[in-house]
Amino acid sequence: MAGNLIDAGADFVGWWTNSNPEPLTGFIKRFPDTPRISDPDILLSDPEIDMILISCIPRDRAAWAIKAMEAGKDVMVDKPGCVTLAELDEIKQAIARTGRIWTIDYSERHEVPCVTKAAELVQAGAIGKVVQTVGLGPHRLNRPTRPDWFFDRDASGGILTDIGSHQIDQFLFFTGSIDAEIMHASVANYANPEDPGLQDFGEIVLKSDQGRGYIRIDWYTPDALPNWGDGRLTILGTEGYIELRKYVDAGVSDATNTLILVNGDRCEKIDASDAGIPYFSRLINDVRNRTETAMPQTHTLKAMELALKAQAMAESHAV
Repeated sequence: MAGNLIDAGADFVGWWTNSNPEPLTGFIKRFPDTPRISDPDILLSDPEIDMILISCIPRDRAAWAIKAMEAGKDVMVDKPGCVTLAELDEIKQAIARTGRIWTIDYSERHEVPCVTKAAELVQAGAIGKVVQTVGLGPHRLNRPTRPDWFFDRDASGGILTDIGSHQIDQFLFFTGSIDAEIMHASVANYANPEDPGLQDFGEIVLKSDQGRGYIRIDWYTPDALPNWGDGRLTILGTEGYIELRKYVDAGVSDATNTLILVNGDRCEKIDASDAGIPYFSRLINDVRNRTETAMPQTHTLKAMELALKAQAMAESHAV
């Protein structure tokens, strides 16, 4: 999040954590000139700081976001933005009370250039009206590097709340939906019985007045894959379809940002790696101008709400 905002023109002036999490060494190496601050209130009270970035344990994110908004700061949080519907209600109240921006970096859309290209093609009518998305979000478990909270359901929020929120965001965005209904949701732990707090598989079926969606997510990425997950998105339209092979074109090459377009005139594979990631520059402009060009506030809240509702539904009959 910090790196992308810096690339978009922001200044990274300081960071704080109360511990030494595993990624800290790499973080310091990446941002060697940005000082570690001894007290978070120094950052929250600095009138020169416009935005606070939050990527702590998921169960703590809502409280920090509300504190930051109350201090007059806009907030970007890693997904999930919160882990309960009660927390989401508190966030909504804080947004209304403070007028601050609360945005989630749904990185599987905001940090992937081929998604930018797909959005341009959809907007141009290349596949007609979008009627369905199929989102696949496999992830690598990386057990040796995971902290204890990762295996704690209450701390992580569950698999649908966490990585499922990415896929719900994309469904709402590409179908142009402002709301949706969860038709089916399930979670399971098939491969890690020694960690009962971990859900390693999840799926969601949802619909809106604009279209339908299917989502499958898991923690099963095999060791031979050259990256953390073969994330894919298929966007079905009435006049064609787009498939995104975001992080690898498995079995073909290690290329990222591969877009396949099929319609009445074209059947081709496109390298979309240069399409850009405009979310971050748009967000900077939104902070300056109090606009909503990066992502509407209602969309951010709705995607998180639906993920939490799917999680609750799934756990009512979990395997």
